[in-house]
Amino acid sequence: MLEERLGCSIRAYFEREGEERFRDMEQAILDELTQRPDCVLSTGGGAVLRPANREALKSRSKVVYLKSSPDELFRRLRHDTNRPLLQVADPLGRLRELYSVRDPLYREAAHFVIETGRPSVGTLVNMIVMQLELAGLLPGT
Repeated sequence: MLEERLGCSIRAYFEREGEERFRDMEQAILDELTQRPDCVLSTGGGAVLRPANREALKSRSKVVYLKSSPDELFRRLRHDTNRPLLQVADPLGRLRELYSVRDPLYREAAHFVIETGRPSVGTLVNMIVMQLELAGLLPGT
């Protein structure tokens, strides 16, 4: 939805308008979407940087933080050229820096923290569903 509203890729918008303008748009969309019932969001890694975003997520939804180590993220993203903050000489170092800042913020916003490691998608989905069921958040539970 973010790229649809921006009218271009996140990377192109970052290059043209800068991170601050991007974060403004991200905040506006998060504010809008967290007011919808039964909406599932997948935020970008920096969505938690702004206190207003963390508050909207925490108070209007149930946040599942899919936690991955910087090394695991690097393994997954090392060939990804669409993430503007990773287009640096040392992407693993950058991931470690980002993690040190963002992990506490995600924990602050999260209702559930799930270590992702390397499970299959199906296993990861089952882990999420189990947490939601245990909390009584799924219909019929």
